Amino acid sequence: MRRWLLISVPYLWLFVFFLVPFFIVFKISLSDTEIAIPPYTPLLDLSEGWAGIKDFFSQLDFENYRIIFSDALYVNAYGSSLRIAFISTLITLAVGFPIAYGMARAPKAWQPMLLMLVILPFWTSFLIRVYAWIGILKQEGLLNHFLMSFGLISVPLNILHTETAVHIGIVYSYLPFMILPLYASLEKINPALLEAAADLGSPPWKSFWQVTFPLSMPGVLAGSFLVFIPAVGEFVIPDLLGGSDTLMIGKTLWIEFFSNRDWPVASAVAVVLLLVLVVPIVLFQRNQEQLREREAGR
Repeated sequence: MRRWLLISVPYLWLFVFFLVPFFIVFKISLSDTEIAIPPYTPLLDLSEGWAGIKDFFSQLDFENYRIIFSDALYVNAYGSSLRIAFISTLITLAVGFPIAYGMARAPKAWQPMLLMLVILPFWTSFLIRVYAWIGILKQEGLLNHFLMSFGLISVPLNILHTETAVHIGIVYSYLPFMILPLYASLEKINPALLEAAADLGSPPWKSFWQVTFPLSMPGVLAGSFLVFIPAVGEFVIPDLLGGSDTLMIGKTLWIEFFSNRDWPVASAVAVVLLLVLVVPIVLFQRNQEQLREREAGR
């Protein structure tokens, strides 16, 4: 009985906070836009019982989904979001790996303080931290003053309201989500493995690529997912740091929901976004499980 209760808790959480909201959004995505409150006409009315379900299937169409895939705006927004999130994830990994590696190799007495420094930015509001980058990246901001004072540039750089600023904002905001799982994986690696590799004549760079990096792959994958998934649907960073040419699906969703008040199309955009993220991850995890089962069977 106790075991059943323990297992049911995560499934109950998943049902209440994922499946129920997803069903509501999916139901709205199949509705028609209406000038009313709420701004849509529901096609599925469960209060009418079986007759309501029959009417729903007789009127069912996927018009809102056809609009998404036929309009270049939405297709380009998905493509741009995936590209920006992918590049930002690679940069975050390149920045976060040396930091996590240094933390894992630091003396044990220092590691709690280093962990606290990594999570220290979370003690302030996310909005305030993103707004701070506006003061740093604008033409008369701190970055241009710093570069010009050292003679590295002669005219101020135009970084704010560009895609570069979006990458900087995403890397800064999500860097702790990359460092923490990487640190957890690197900290578990037995130093005796690297000593054995060195005793066998392996140079440090070769030991890193053949011992350290493969053993840190669980942290690399976990950190990459933790950065990539929220970055795809990011709204605040591209809205504040990106320009009008920066197209991301999070901004498109906000415009459809709150400016155009086209809830059915916005809901369809959200459902497709969820499928774009979840389906490849589920397939990847299933592939990884099959690989682990094959290795265990050898």
